[in-house]
Amino acid sequence: MGKRVEFEEMLDCVRRSLEQVPEHRKGRNIQFEIADAGLGAFSVFYMQSPSFLAHQRQMEEQHGQNNARSLFGVEAIPSDGQMRNLLDPVEPSYLRAPFWEIYEYLQVGKHLDTYESIGGTLLCSLDGTRFFASQKIKCANCTVHVHDEQEHYSHMVLAAVLVAPGKKHVIALEPEFITPQDGHDKQDCEQEAIKRWVKRNAGQFAPWKLTIMTDDLHSHQPLCELLREHKLHFIMTCKTDSHKALYQEVELLTRVEDAVQTMTTRHWNGRYHELWEYRWVEQVPIKAGAKALRVNWCEITIVREDSGKQIYHNAWITSHELTPETVPELAAAGRAHWKVENENFNVLKNRGYNFEHNYGHGKQHLSTVLLSLLLLAFLFHTVLHLCGPKYQAIRQKLGPRRTFFNDLRALTRYLYFPSWEELLTFMCCQLELSPG
Repeated sequence: MGKRVEFEEMLDCVRRSLEQVPEHRKGRNIQFEIADAGLGAFSVFYMQSPSFLAHQRQMEEQHGQNNARSLFGVEAIPSDGQMRNLLDPVEPSYLRAPFWEIYEYLQVGKHLDTYESIGGTLLCSLDGTRFFASQKIKCANCTVHVHDEQEHYSHMVLAAVLVAPGKKHVIALEPEFITPQDGHDKQDCEQEAIKRWVKRNAGQFAPWKLTIMTDDLHSHQPLCELLREHKLHFIMTCKTDSHKALYQEVELLTRVEDAVQTMTTRHWNGRYHELWEYRWVEQVPIKAGAKALRVNWCEITIVREDSGKQIYHNAWITSHELTPETVPELAAAGRAHWKVENENFNVLKNRGYNFEHNYGHGKQHLSTVLLSLLLLAFLFHTVLHLCGPKYQAIRQKLGPRRTFFNDLRALTRYLYFPSWEELLTFMCCQLELSPG
């Protein structure tokens, strides 16, 4: 295991990016820096406390020092309104770099080694979701949907996370925002967003060391060809109704001896035995026609041994080679795609981050900038949980995440800490912990 990733060096990544934002204000009477506004917003998401800055402003007035400055580098604390005004003109592209700098820290420190899956690749799940919706508030970057003759305005984002079988935590990568330039149809929007994300970020990974995972919505030839062009593997959900030509080919091949390979394994789940039934075949057409791309296909069906009742079924197309050794590994990787919903969107929406809350819509980019900062806070928490000994020990001792954040908010409201490390040390001492 290499060097651990420190809170301060991750925070420096965010500050450097914010300091590169061009000054959009005119005049000399500039009280607050854009970086302070960005770091202030980040601190609110990190602490999961809308009142964090108000408490730190009060501490500064009473004691001449505050945790917003010592922990997050906020030199002057703007009001909520000032913070929104400062961040609204900032394009979210200025916050792409911290995601990749932190990824590099994890890679160099070999913290990603345990996330490697089939073929020694990292698994990246891509999926779109809505993070703002209104029938009244809108901006030029809103996607517009018409339902029952009523216009509905929303912001959508394509989330990218590293996942792995057996790993609870997902690692957030740079998001891609879905904007009206893509059209108003959800399918078209997401597909164009994925293409942009791939074209911009494929070079962050060594050739053929990343596997892109998507749901059936994107499981089509143009994206597969794009991924191959950029030397990326893929595993994509493959449903019968959207891949009729492929399944017709599979059905024909089942009539040819040994053309479609099968394998069954037996597993004990703690209550009863399960039979995991695999089928796979290589080089089948993804669609009808002479120019159809050839892909590999596999499926898994899990049934109860005692009753024969089906428990789970799924199928995928992939660029990975399929053998009796790799098929179980690929199915496990494919099943890990759900983590983008459960361990990413569900945590962000229901575990303190309030992903769908309207923190501020603005007239230009406020909503997307704030979401970028929220995702960075989520990434910070994940990284510290993976490779921060004190953070790990405290989280384990306190149990539910709400207990940890309740304690964090209470401590920083009433006590001053010169650094994040001293805050964690204080908590360890009070909890009588001695992390390695």
